[in-house]
Amino acid sequence: MNAGKKSERRISIRFDLASGPRIGPGKIVLLEAIAETGSISAGARRLGMSYKKAWLLIDAFNNTFHEPVISTETGGEQGGGATLTETGKEILRLFKKLETEAGSATEATRKAFDDLVKAPPGKKK
Repeated sequence: MNAGKKSERRISIRFDLASGPRIGPGKIVLLEAIAETGSISAGARRLGMSYKKAWLLIDAFNNTFHEPVISTETGGEQGGGATLTETGKEILRLFKKLETEAGSATEATRKAFDDLVKAPPGKKK
């Protein structure tokens, strides 16, 4: 890897909740997209996901936790909207913390993998 370049290796987390459902990067990206766009449909479009799939994921999220993750308003002339609740914001915060902690804890092992991997064509290790 070139000095000064950000590492391309990363760790991906999927967290299996005791109650059965899973939280992984896909659901987290959906929550972030909804938070940024203020809309389930716009968030889904941004990710190339159908509205139905996004709605089913959000519905499952809302039924998993003690409090809803997303709050929605029905549309009128201006359309509806969706916002992350405090629970939704906390889920994002905790997942990001989990990713950071896992990344830090596995740094040496990931470096060892880097040492075993060939450099991509045209790049020097």
